[in-house]
Amino acid sequence: MSPTTITFLGAGSVVFTRELLGDILGFDDLGPLRIALHDIDAERLETAVAITSATSSQLGRPVEVTASLDRRRALEGATYVINAIAVGGHAATARDFEVPARFGLRQTIGDTVGVGGIFRALRTFPVLEGIARDMAEICPDAWLLNYTNPMAMNIAYLHAIAPQLKVLGLCHSVYWTVRGLCEVIDVPFEDVSYWSAGVNHQAWVLRWERNGESLYPMLDARIAADPELRRRVRVDMYRRLGYYPTETSEHSSEYLPWYLRDDSEIERLRLNVGEYVGISAGNLEEYADVRASLAAGEPLDIDRDSTEYAPQVIHSLETGTKRTIFANVANQGYITNLPDDYAVEVPTALDEMGAHPMHVGDLPPQCVALNRSFVSVGELTVRAAVTGDPRLVRNAAMVDPNTAATLCIDQIWEVCDELTAAHGDLLPEALRTPVRW
Repeated sequence: MSPTTITFLGAGSVVFTRELLGDILGFDDLGPLRIALHDIDAERLETAVAITSATSSQLGRPVEVTASLDRRRALEGATYVINAIAVGGHAATARDFEVPARFGLRQTIGDTVGVGGIFRALRTFPVLEGIARDMAEICPDAWLLNYTNPMAMNIAYLHAIAPQLKVLGLCHSVYWTVRGLCEVIDVPFEDVSYWSAGVNHQAWVLRWERNGESLYPMLDARIAADPELRRRVRVDMYRRLGYYPTETSEHSSEYLPWYLRDDSEIERLRLNVGEYVGISAGNLEEYADVRASLAAGEPLDIDRDSTEYAPQVIHSLETGTKRTIFANVANQGYITNLPDDYAVEVPTALDEMGAHPMHVGDLPPQCVALNRSFVSVGELTVRAAVTGDPRLVRNAAMVDPNTAATLCIDQIWEVCDELTAAHGDLLPEALRTPVRW
């Protein structure tokens, strides 16, 4: 029996590689596996090999392991391709914060929309184009399981340039949102059912029930009894909109025009401006710690229940185990009041026949109104890359809610000009040209 090949792109991302491998190798009913690792950094690739070998040894699960700095070689024979690349690394992330901050533009995470999300997408798209081209030639039947942000823009771009590619965008935000809500009201997660839809990092918990009864009234009572709970963006959004959003308060704050522009709101809602720069630096420290631990022969800390979706997708498609996850796919009428072809996050059934996104219908009008602003930024960014029109990059920043609420129009263009120069040849060549109006 030939092994199932799982290729990791960006395998040097130690957090994802370690967590995903722990879950994948923890499934006893998966057949023989071949893990193919790829990274453009030789040292990180070496670390990924050590993580894979240690996980295999500690779990008593023999696997074939290969590693290559050549992406095409790593894709040979792939059944599943897990994408966790970070184009430009920590240095590019820091630039995404430092340049806008000089203009007074605040960001918290900067990886989804806003100028941070726009430029993260633009430096990721050329690599995604190469991955799609290589997969079409080398492993056309493989599934691409994407973790790289900005999720919605990346899935929409892949659909635009390679609609034949089988792609799922995977994010754990819905799962952890519902788990967190259950903890707030002290109801076991295992006792609840839930239904969520929208766009990645701004989806909505449309139903959250136990024994057929909504749990929202219990949440309302808990919020009313605790003033500190009301000092969170997500709770503020829920109280005003009626549906709980599926991403953290730090994330959610920068997708909207109301919070980050105002000092008193930042204090009231306890927001950490520029938070992701610290998280990114912390990832570098964690990488160094894991590498040192492996070199010292210490056992690897393996999480065998990380709840990440990629292992569940692989297990369901390989064994026929039926599951429902929340995945990001190109909208093909699944959410009827959002544009077709842009990426949406919807319930998705898994079985031996593949992944089956579910029809949701219309989202509540107040929720979809915010989603449309979110989508507009992404649509313009994708179109800029597909057409090579640098003006559309500025247009995307112009319609971003947080950016437009903070900066005047000339400042928005200046930020885009400076970020274009700062990222240089990481961006598509056609988009590096300064724009005059």
